[in-house]
Amino acid sequence: MYRIYLISIAFFCFSCSNEVSPKYEYLVKDESFVKNFELSFDSNFAQLSEGFTFYKERNRGVDSPTIVLIHGFSVPSYIWDPTFEMLSSKGLHVISLDLYGRGFSANVDMPYTDNLFANQVINLMKNLDIKSAILVGLSNGGRVISKVADLSPNMVDTLIYVASSSFMSINEMDDKSVSQTEITEFITNSYPTISKGQLEDFKYPENHLGWDDKYEELLKFKGFAKALISTRKNHYSMDRIHQKIQNSDIPVYTIWGESDNVVDYKEFEKKIDSLLPRRKNFFILESAHLPHMENPGQFNNILLSIIKQKL
Repeated sequence: MYRIYLISIAFFCFSCSNEVSPKYEYLVKDESFVKNFELSFDSNFAQLSEGFTFYKERNRGVDSPTIVLIHGFSVPSYIWDPTFEMLSSKGLHVISLDLYGRGFSANVDMPYTDNLFANQVINLMKNLDIKSAILVGLSNGGRVISKVADLSPNMVDTLIYVASSSFMSINEMDDKSVSQTEITEFITNSYPTISKGQLEDFKYPENHLGWDDKYEELLKFKGFAKALISTRKNHYSMDRIHQKIQNSDIPVYTIWGESDNVVDYKEFEKKIDSLLPRRKNFFILESAHLPHMENPGQFNNILLSIIKQKL
C-alpha cells in the first residue's frame, strides 16, 4: 500500500522505451466499464463532478452515525473489508469508496491531489445526503481526511487516523507533472515486484498469503501508474491543516501498529504531540502498518469505543 510511496519516481532508464508489457494497464475504466460492471447488493457507482466513484454502503437509514472508511496510497477500498463487515454487523451505517485512480473509480485526467480526493469524499457524502460523518483514514487516507476537515469542517464528526502518513515531513516537488517516460519506467521497473511488496505492510506476512495476488489485479487498469506518481508528486506538509484541526472542536484519535516500519511513529512523535496535543492515541499490539487486519480484536474494540461516544 504505502510501500510504493517510498520508491523513487524520478530515475531515468536509458534502455526503456514507451512500450510496456501487455499484461499491464490494458483495461480502460470508461462508461462501458461501469455499464458492464457486476455490482453486489451493497455496491454502486456515483457520478460526481470529476468522474464516477465506486463505493459500498450498508445500513443506510439506521439511527447511527455514518462512518466513512478512506483507504491509503495504492490499495483501494477492499483493504477496509474486514472493518466494513464488522461495522455493518453492528448495525452501523458504513461507507467505503475507491479514490480516483484506484480500484474501480475513474482515472481522471488531472493532478491527483489531496484536494481532489477530499472533494471526492465531500461530493459523495453530498450525493448520498450525508450531512456529517466519522472519517477513518488509513495511511495516505489520513491526508485525505485532514483535507476534508480543512475544506468542510462542518461535515466531520470525528477524525480517526490509522497508521497515518499525514504527519510525516515532506520534501515538496517543484515539478508535479507526470511524463509518459516516467509512467513507462515505473511500470517496467516497479510493476513486476510491486504486488509482492504489499506483504511488507504486515508484521506477519505469512498469515496473509494471497494478499499480493489481489493487488496484482489492480495493475491491469490503464492509468494506475500515473495516478500513483501524480499523488506522490503532489504531497506537501499538512502541519498548517493539523494546527487548524487542533484549534477546532473536532475529536481526533490516532491509532498505530506497534511494529509499523512503513510509517514510523518515532520519526514524528514530537511533531504530532506539538500539533495535536489533545488527540487520544492508541497502539495496536502484534501489528505493523495494517493493524485493523493483523489484530482486529484490539483494533475493533478501540474503534467501537470511539464510535459509541457518538451514539
